Amino acid sequence: MTKTIRVSNETYEKIKDQIEEEKVKEKKEKKIEIKNRWTGNIIFTSTKKTFKEAVEEAAGGANLSGADLREANLSEADLDGANLSRANLRGADLSGTDLSGANLSGTDLSGVNLCGVNLSGADLREANLSEANLYGADLDGANLRGADLYGANLSGTDLSRVNLCGVNLSGADLCGAKFWGKGGTTRIKKSQVEEFFKALGVIVEN
Repeated sequence: MTKTIRVSNETYEKIKDQIEEEKVKEKKEKKIEIKNRWTGNIIFTSTKKTFKEAVEEAAGGANLSGADLREANLSEADLDGANLSRANLRGADLSGTDLSGANLSGTDLSGVNLCGVNLSGADLREANLSEANLYGADLDGANLRGADLYGANLSGTDLSRVNLCGVNLSGADLCGAKFWGKGGTTRIKKSQVEEFFKALGVIVEN
């Protein structure tokens, strides 16, 4: 047998107000969590409204090494000097982002949109940049030693002061890339010469 509980209009309004207050409270307390890509542990918590703002806040002092930032929209974010070593940024949008001086060593940047990104002085050693779009990126003084640039778009990029030792350039697009100029210091190994010319669209014949 179902019983019906009747309450006065006054009581009903009080209960309704309490429910609405709880909803507002929950909304205000909603936080953005940045987790470790391997363990799932929370490495930073933010009350910012967007993921981009949360990452910018964390970059101001927190260690984001190993962070899971897959497919994040970080376009035009200010992340200069950030520690993003070994982070997972696969498929993220970093177009126009300031990553000058950032630590991106060992970071997964495969398939990432890095068009127009400021990577001057950035540490990209052993980073995975396969299929990444680096068109027009600023790589002045960046260290790409041992990085994987398989199929990456480097067309029109200034590489005159970039360390490319041990870099995988197979299938990369280097059309219009700059490797010369006053004080140019681009370095590659002898074993990379044929791969380098292929990336430039040049076939080396014996």
